[in-house]
Amino acid sequence: MADYAHDTVVPYKDSDLRKKQQVAGMFDDIAFRYDFLNRFLSAGIDVSWRKKTIRQLAALHPKSLLDVATGTADMAIMASGMLKPEKIVGIDISDGMLEIGRAKLKKLNLQDRIQLLNGDSETINFENDSFEAVTVAFGVRNFENLEKGLAEIRRVLKPGGKLVVLEFSKPKAPVVKGMYNLYMRYICPGVGKLFSKNRSAYQYLDESIKQFPEGKNFTAILDKLGYRNTYSKPLSLGICSIYCGEK
Repeated sequence: MADYAHDTVVPYKDSDLRKKQQVAGMFDDIAFRYDFLNRFLSAGIDVSWRKKTIRQLAALHPKSLLDVATGTADMAIMASGMLKPEKIVGIDISDGMLEIGRAKLKKLNLQDRIQLLNGDSETINFENDSFEAVTVAFGVRNFENLEKGLAEIRRVLKPGGKLVVLEFSKPKAPVVKGMYNLYMRYICPGVGKLFSKNRSAYQYLDESIKQFPEGKNFTAILDKLGYRNTYSKPLSLGICSIYCGEK
């Protein structure tokens, strides 16, 4: 498995812990403010990004769906309403995020339709060919080994099944790019510190986006791992992108 620059970007540079452990700890730390900050920092646009991502699976009508790096289960909940699969499983390495996700499921009476488990994207505890669809929203940047995680996702996909990834990317238009860089470098970490007392988490967000192999570089990795019919769709002037691939 090849290494990528983003694999080595970590939230806490002075820590001896591996990226995976640092990311889990970081999300445990900001879990109580995560949903609020998502809506606030994206001005609510992240909701439409997620809807557009899930629509990539509409023609497939998946009966089983795995949401990797599910966090507080936003994607799983939205997929349940839009696609109505028989089974949804969400996995995440942060117990703090899962705890908030389970409280949301209980409030929405969805605990029988969506199961949340502590799970690692690089060693998914399901048999080969288990799911018709896999979603990952803002999670692939946090993989410790990008190729290993994507290969593991392909393993648990059924033949004909589809992976849909939503991830931040870097805008190309000069004016948008300048504003975006200013926002990500200064405003986002400042607001993150104000509300979650954790500036490092939002500095890590900026650094991990800069190092992430986006656009054609990402679809090339999917191709290399054996996914077919891969494509990408930029959203909101390139702030975000959707990536898709089939098994």
